[in-house]
Amino acid sequence: MEERIQKLLEFCYGMKNNENGSQLYETYHTEILTITPKELILIQYEQLKRGIENTEMLNYVDKLMNIFYKPLSMHGWKRPEADSFIGYLIQENTALKGILERFKETIKAGNLSNRENEILVFAEEISKYNEHLLKLENILFPYLERKDERYFGFKVLWTLHDQTRDTIKKILSDAIFDMSDQEINTLLGTLYFQLFGLIQKQELILFPCAVEELSYDDLCEMHRQSFAYEFPYLERPIEPEVKALMTEDTFQFCEGLFLTDTGHFDLTQLEGMLSVLPLDITLVDEHDKVAYFSKPKDRLFPRSEAVIGRDVRNCHPSESVHIVETILNTFKRGERDNAEFWIQMRGKFVYIQYVAIRDKNNVYRGTLEMTQDITGLRALSGERRLLSFE
Repeated sequence: MEERIQKLLEFCYGMKNNENGSQLYETYHTEILTITPKELILIQYEQLKRGIENTEMLNYVDKLMNIFYKPLSMHGWKRPEADSFIGYLIQENTALKGILERFKETIKAGNLSNRENEILVFAEEISKYNEHLLKLENILFPYLERKDERYFGFKVLWTLHDQTRDTIKKILSDAIFDMSDQEINTLLGTLYFQLFGLIQKQELILFPCAVEELSYDDLCEMHRQSFAYEFPYLERPIEPEVKALMTEDTFQFCEGLFLTDTGHFDLTQLEGMLSVLPLDITLVDEHDKVAYFSKPKDRLFPRSEAVIGRDVRNCHPSESVHIVETILNTFKRGERDNAEFWIQMRGKFVYIQYVAIRDKNNVYRGTLEMTQDITGLRALSGERRLLSFE
């Protein structure tokens, strides 16, 4: 490990252990004043690798951001074009800051416990920012991880995303109507702190790393993939034209038909079948890499092409990775072939299944994740024997 990275690590451990801040700064000031965005991610990765949990790191990461703020803000990096993937992410952040600033007037006016409806409208507006966070998690993080596995250090940022989502959920819950002014004010203060912290970490660390590490082609492809999501607070841009990936010639090269013991279909029909199934399907291969996902009209959990080839563990927040590990290991050992969950999400009742895929010799070949909105199915009663398109 480079000597300066080791010194920065020693400084971070000192801050974590509440050692004398002035003495630490004096000892490591040369490294502190010259730190780069990538180096900060590298030292986060090293801490994670040595067993520090994401949530534990968040307890002191903002102290580090305050200390590293000046050198990070002075770091020279090429600002992206406004109509690029990173450019639109920056515009979304700018728009969010405007919303937060405007809502400050409501807070200053006080009497918050009698202004719940205004607060709920504000929280609904803020919740649109989730599309921005999903683009980071499902597109930008995977691309950076492919360049250097040490960018796995951005998992810390994902944990902060989830904490922010939880705060928004609390504000949007019915509990807001039973809170005092002080409780509401504290909750809103937490949200402001989390959101401004996210914006700062993106624009001082994440975006400079992305621009410096990723190629022009990478950034163009990421921009194309971003149209699977919304552009919160912005007028939706014109989607770039993309040459079709599969043609009739490709099908002929694949010999046209896929034959099975129970029939046949061509690749066009296969793609059509997978896209119209009332399920979100994700295939993880025997090496735990995401191999495929379907694109139904209304996907419950967004996916982007960037996840193809990504270790499935990196597609989940750190707090739930142990569940994924347990499922995969149980399937691989042949102990189980199925795991199921059901959750309530955005007014929907969602059923999630994980099923082991095995070949004719019972050798494990991967796992299929299937997610379905079964709200309507649960509400069915009686019978329908006549045709009805209602």
